[in-house]
Amino acid sequence: MISTMDSVKPPRMTALRELREAENGSPLSILIGTILSARTRDESTSAVVRELFSKYKTARSLAKAKLPDVEKIIKRTGFYHVKAKRIIEVASIIDSKYSGTVPDTMEELLTLPGVGRKTANCVLVYAFDQPAIPVDTHVHRISNRLGMVQTKTPEETEIELMKKIPKEHWIRINDTFVMYGQNICKPISPMCSVCQIKKDCDYYTTRN
Repeated sequence: MISTMDSVKPPRMTALRELREAENGSPLSILIGTILSARTRDESTSAVVRELFSKYKTARSLAKAKLPDVEKIIKRTGFYHVKAKRIIEVASIIDSKYSGTVPDTMEELLTLPGVGRKTANCVLVYAFDQPAIPVDTHVHRISNRLGMVQTKTPEETEIELMKKIPKEHWIRINDTFVMYGQNICKPISPMCSVCQIKKDCDYYTTRN
């Protein structure tokens, strides 16, 4: 008989951490990877970004890419028509306005089309090692389940976590919560039976 523990997947690096650790883990690949990761499995994101940057190595080359060529490469990420236009547009702005260098401030990143706080925070953390809290669905869900916050939106969650968590820990939050959310604290049927922190979890204690 297979035990519950046997059904837990071995933890794997998140897509953005994988891109960061890769030889081509440039700020541009982190930025584009974050845009492509929306509603996409990590495995697909990592593979697509590697393929994309094997062909387009700079912001200028991506800015000059033909839309159908980019769409073909990123098709498996979903919503590829919109995403292809967006990443070419972003690459064009980075090339023309920032001389091909991805900006490293929240204010400048937020001026890029389609870049919200979550994407900007991912770039700050994974590309520039700056303390920030990228709040995706995993961070938002787990923070609320644990009772760390009681929020309705990722934006509210970010604000509350910044108040409650010492700044020196911010840079590790996304990695930790995303891996836990993918393997244990899943959106549907969370694996509470193998969770090591369930006794401190509001979600678990209110149901048991």
